Amino acid sequence: MSTKWLDLPAKPIDQAMLAAAWDRESQLTKPPGSLGCLEAIAVRLAAMQGTQQPGLERVRITVFAADHGIADEGVSAFPQAVTGQMIANFAHGGAAISVLAHQLGASLEVVDVGSKADCAAMPGVIVSKAGAGTANFRHQPAMRESQLASALQTGRDAVARAVKDGAQLFIGGEMGIANTSAASAVACALLGVSASAMVGPGTGLDQAGVAHKAKVIDEALALHQPALTSPLQILRHVGGFEIAALCGAYVSSAQAGLPVLVDGFIASSAALLALRIRPDAADWLFFGHASAEPGYVHLMQALNARPLVNLDMRLGEGSGAAVALPILRLAAALHGQMATFAEAGVSAGSDLKP
Repeated sequence: MSTKWLDLPAKPIDQAMLAAAWDRESQLTKPPGSLGCLEAIAVRLAAMQGTQQPGLERVRITVFAADHGIADEGVSAFPQAVTGQMIANFAHGGAAISVLAHQLGASLEVVDVGSKADCAAMPGVIVSKAGAGTANFRHQPAMRESQLASALQTGRDAVARAVKDGAQLFIGGEMGIANTSAASAVACALLGVSASAMVGPGTGLDQAGVAHKAKVIDEALALHQPALTSPLQILRHVGGFEIAALCGAYVSSAQAGLPVLVDGFIASSAALLALRIRPDAADWLFFGHASAEPGYVHLMQALNARPLVNLDMRLGEGSGAAVALPILRLAAALHGQMATFAEAGVSAGSDLKP
């Protein structure tokens, strides 16, 4: 399986519609700039969709799940069996993202990209395993080249399904015990910082647990340092299958011209990977929420990004992005449905005489 598709360029944003959308925004019945960031969001959506009436009624949420060998190092407060149990919870509609997707009218799919669990009999779960969990990257590369290619392709395939179903927005979620360790290692390698600047409690580690996690990651990064020569090699050596799937999904979404709403810390580490591989994918990404994980601020600085909401969330699953979705929907509605000064018969500010 090849990864050459990652070399394909992102779809260009419609520059003519971008200019036209800014022109319309300046004519809406409000003082210029009074809707703040909503204005820029709406204009971007108009340019992405090539219309002055952008819409986000059809949203696809895909949760990628996988296990991690680094869990053997005691870096998570939860046992590894929870990954498979949560996959079942997603499938049965009991998880936070299941509830959020239902409330938002978004379609939800769950993809087992590499758990240790047997999910074949779980209704509604797409099984596309790159392996039964990654290897323990404290001692060896997390995955083989073939497994990396498979996990990236799983993300691409998820986007292809979303596009086929007419999705107007893609949200990627993740689940995998110890995946904050993998995401932290990826981010440290990409940004050249120590683990102490990046790691946090994840599923609920205490201070000693966080210190232990940082030590494990620093030792792993030192072990693999000579091989960490590119984003893909960083992902292969210290990443996770679900992180690779998210990375592949973000690149593929940009190539297909499908807007993305990125979730929190783990999803943003995958986004940074995606943009290091395809910098032109940046035009297609929105960032949903400010994760409470300490390393998140470093990711936002590197991505030059601003999340839409800050509610101290750190659940994952795509939950923070889902909570932020109504903001994008409202921005689109305001742009497409507000009257212009001319349509409403209202005098524009520049027409008023002192």
